[in-house]
Amino acid sequence: MKRQRLILFICAALACLLIIGGVIGMVLRIINEIRYALEYFLPYWLVTPTLLITTVLLIVILIQYGWPWWKVHVKQKIDLKDINQSNQSPPRSRLQAAKQSLESVDRLLERLNENVAKKGLRQERERVEKELTRGDLVVVVFGTGSSGKTTLIRALLNEIVGEVGAKMGSTTKSKTYRLRLRGLNRGLQLVDTPGILEAGKDGSSREKEARAIASKSDLIIVVVDSDLRSTELQIIQNLSSLGKRILLVLNKCDLRGDLEERRLIALLRGHCKTFIEKENVISTSAAPQSIPRPGMRPWQPPAEVENLLNRLAKVLYTDGEELLADNILLQCRNLGVTGRELLDKQRQKEARKSIDRYCWISSGVVIATPLPGIDLLGTAAVNAQMVIEIARIYGVQLTKSRAQELAISVGKTLASLGLIKGGVSLISTALSINIPTLLVGRALQGVAVAWLTRVAGASFITYFKQDQDWGDGGIQEVVQHHYDLNRRGASLEKFLEIAFRKVVEPLQRNPRRLPPHPGPRGEAEAWGHENQEQ
Repeated sequence: MKRQRLILFICAALACLLIIGGVIGMVLRIINEIRYALEYFLPYWLVTPTLLITTVLLIVILIQYGWPWWKVHVKQKIDLKDINQSNQSPPRSRLQAAKQSLESVDRLLERLNENVAKKGLRQERERVEKELTRGDLVVVVFGTGSSGKTTLIRALLNEIVGEVGAKMGSTTKSKTYRLRLRGLNRGLQLVDTPGILEAGKDGSSREKEARAIASKSDLIIVVVDSDLRSTELQIIQNLSSLGKRILLVLNKCDLRGDLEERRLIALLRGHCKTFIEKENVISTSAAPQSIPRPGMRPWQPPAEVENLLNRLAKVLYTDGEELLADNILLQCRNLGVTGRELLDKQRQKEARKSIDRYCWISSGVVIATPLPGIDLLGTAAVNAQMVIEIARIYGVQLTKSRAQELAISVGKTLASLGLIKGGVSLISTALSINIPTLLVGRALQGVAVAWLTRVAGASFITYFKQDQDWGDGGIQEVVQHHYDLNRRGASLEKFLEIAFRKVVEPLQRNPRRLPPHPGPRGEAEAWGHENQEQ
């Protein structure tokens, strides 16, 4: 058997060598034929340099035009794969849905270029993937400082854990303890979190940590020792809106009578009736006060947490697997949202670079062939090729006729809203102060067309970002929005600064000279940062 495999391997290797040799031989033969043909027209000493220069030029052309085409081709294949994946059959369970979400994150990672963001997303993706195979259910104990969170965990575990005292903020870091409940196949991780609503920078930092941990839990136990404050209620509502199941525990009931306890329970159930079931609002006494006995040691009553343990066991026994699946699916979806946000930022950055190039290309065309007005926006300034490039960046393939339709529609919208005249007036005011009168006309047309192209390009970014939809307000609202954004002080000043270098200064040096080809990429990136809110 091994001998047969060896013979097959040798035969395959010889076949590969023959094919490679044949290809190399064919290439050399073609080169020799070209060489012999050149000897009929050129001196012998000039044939070899001509052949080498021609070869180098061919390689340069292939790199210049072939590589961008290849990147677009690969991107098309990825987009087609995304479409095929999105059309797959619906998941049969939440865990399967979570796996599909992770697969979509993998496809997003393939399309991200920025290494730092890509690395962070990949690490989070690996963490969530581990969540799919974990065995324990995670229950987070959450609440204000000194509400009795750690004391409650101590009572549940029936052993002393953590620091317990009257000092606010006793728990400064989250701690995890393991608990087994009878009849539950999975183990239970009880996570003690820092207190919320504490003063100072450190308090805010601890609250942020507590809320982040709670948002990744399967179940949340919120501990209070009185009625809810409005801020407290808002935080609990936000956690519930994430799809989290919450048990609300009124602790320290030994400090109040039965009537007061029932009154507070009723108040809590009333405040939370829209997002917490009344059975999940429970009273406990995690550390009852000792009772003095004359002539004897004070009697320490046992903790009263049976109601919480029974409710916790029932919820986890009945819905534990569903809570686990829901939590993992939520984390997968959040991961997907993060990935899409990173991809969107990358696309916007690339699209703005493309718009920056076409701004000055359009400007050069207009200066070379000046016209009385700037109504040529639909054909010159808003170039259909720019629309095609932006569409490709967003994974959309447009025909040239469709791109021209979109370009003309935006141009007509700018004209119908009076934005062309408004833009020309805006640019004219800025230019007329700084350049000679003889150059105002040509410079004005070039700079105004570039600026209006910028407005149109930003509108196309919104159109493709919204899956080729102008939104409820239509094309007019989108164009007007970007016009207003680009006329703001900081944005307009940055644009005019670049316009003076690219258009005005070259015209001042040589009135017959066209503006130079678009400059370094850095200027496009600077413009992108100025218009991040677009």
